[in-house]
Amino acid sequence: MITGAFFLLALFVLPMWNITLEAPQYPDSIGMDIWINKITDHNPNDIKNINLMNHYVGMKPIPEHMREFEIFPWVIGVMSFIGVAIGFIGKKNLYLAWFIVMIILGAAGMYDFYLWEYDYGHNLDPTAAIKIPGQGYQPPLIGRKEILNFTAISRPMSGAYFLFAGILMSLFAYFISKGEELKYEKEEAI
Repeated sequence: MITGAFFLLALFVLPMWNITLEAPQYPDSIGMDIWINKITDHNPNDIKNINLMNHYVGMKPIPEHMREFEIFPWVIGVMSFIGVAIGFIGKKNLYLAWFIVMIILGAAGMYDFYLWEYDYGHNLDPTAAIKIPGQGYQPPLIGRKEILNFTAISRPMSGAYFLFAGILMSLFAYFISKGEELKYEKEEAI
C-alpha cells in the first residue's frame, strides 16, 4: 500500500498524457505533453506550431494556465500522504476505501479532460479563416482520430502508468491482507 501511494508522486516529475498530431506537412509530428501542473512541447516549438495551425480553424490557444494545474498537485499530494498513512495503519478496509476514492478521482479527472477537449475542439471563433460547417476538432480522449488531414493520437504517458500502478497496488494490498486475515482465522480455529 505504501509503495503504491508513493507511486503517485511520479506525477510531479513525469508527464501524464500526450496528444500528438500527424500530418503530411509535419513529417516528424507535433505534440504536447500534459503534466499535473503544465502543458509542454513534446518537441521544441510544438505548441507554437499547434497554436498557429489551430488559429486558422478558430480554436483557442493551448492554455498556459488552467485551474486544474492548481488543484491536481494538491489532490495527488494529499492522496499520496493519506495512502502512506493508511499503509502504516494497516487496515485492509482502508486500502479498499483509498482504492475506490482514487478510482472516483481518476474518473473525474478523465471527465474533466474530456470536457476540456470538447470545449477546445467545438467552441470555435466564428470569424476564423477556415470554416467547415458542423466540423469539430476535438482530439480523442484516448486512441486515434482523423481530423481533416491530421491524425490526432491521445495516449497516457509514464506518469499515468505510475498512477495506475499505484492505484492497483492498493487493491492488491487489500486482497493480500484479506488473505492473511483468513489464514490467521484458520490458524486460530485449529
